Amino acid sequence: MYPSSRHALIPILMAGLMLAGGCPSPNNAESITMVNSGSQEDTRPSISDAGHDLTPPSKEEKAKLIAKLTPEQKRITQAAGTERAFCGTLLDNKKDGFYACVVCGLPLFRSEEKFTSGTGWPSFTFPYSQDHVVGKTDSTLGMARTEILCARCDSHLGHVFEDGPEPTGLRFCLNSESLGFVEEGGEIPEASRPTDNAVAYFAGGCFWGIEYAFGKLPGVLSASSGYQNGELDSPDYKQVCTGNTGHAESVRVFYDPEIIDYETLVRFFFKVHDPTTMNRQGPDIGTQYRSGIYTTSKDQDAVARKVVKELNEAGAFDGRPIVTQIEGAEEFYVAEPYHQDYVDRTGRACHPGIGPAIEEFTALVTKKNASS
Repeated sequence: MYPSSRHALIPILMAGLMLAGGCPSPNNAESITMVNSGSQEDTRPSISDAGHDLTPPSKEEKAKLIAKLTPEQKRITQAAGTERAFCGTLLDNKKDGFYACVVCGLPLFRSEEKFTSGTGWPSFTFPYSQDHVVGKTDSTLGMARTEILCARCDSHLGHVFEDGPEPTGLRFCLNSESLGFVEEGGEIPEASRPTDNAVAYFAGGCFWGIEYAFGKLPGVLSASSGYQNGELDSPDYKQVCTGNTGHAESVRVFYDPEIIDYETLVRFFFKVHDPTTMNRQGPDIGTQYRSGIYTTSKDQDAVARKVVKELNEAGAFDGRPIVTQIEGAEEFYVAEPYHQDYVDRTGRACHPGIGPAIEEFTALVTKKNASS
């Protein structure tokens, strides 16, 4: 977790209210909300929802990175400069790939989110990951604008405006000199690759509560809501809510196995939801609300099945059999931004008993690490 002195995250497209039937109604027209980093703790994860390390470089490391920049790149990224309109080298780039921070290499935007805005600067509708861009208020021109920075190294990228195309209505206006381009199929630089941290996937009804719960455990680096093990590529929330795509509301958990092991995560999962109700959690009914553990290895599969067997034999749920689906993890699609950190942002929870479970397992993990 970063200290509160760093710039706060941009909660992009924050919207959606909890409904009794489950699906909230998103409002993509809401403006970006800036958080006052001076009065509110910055709770950025150390690992992004795309699996990238967001640990900021030390002063010495950043000095070495800056030393490799051209004078123009240094002026723009380190002194909040702006290149001349229609002069950027990446303005008309049509190739497939992604755009990374020219300083530290963190992926920032994908080619599929790039559009021609007519403003003279490369423009995008949405970042590579909502965790990869941070914002602060810029009043240098006598007006309040939202400056965007690289979430890892705080280098200046450009600004974001609310005059973009649907579905986000946003225009991330970038300087070419702030970016490096990695073409699809080419070698990805080490600085632009995701981490090798362990990953686990759990589906237990509405993903808001499950994401919140896992995110509070020691050793969990990040938890993200998404859609998994369905039949449609890149589904959106409205499609998943029909129950016709086959996806479950799932949570991806990046964790440090040196602090918390997979079995502990599995046992915690069975503490924070009811695994005995088929395609249902409380008032949320449908296949998207099924209980599932989606494994990435034979070892994970064996652990999950062992825990289920033990809980069933012990009658852990008043004799009701566990109906949790255990199968190999298929592609995980990160859910829309307004679903991420929903409980923290709104205070609305959808899983009873999460608090005591977090306290119990936090104590368990802490004690285990203290004695090892």
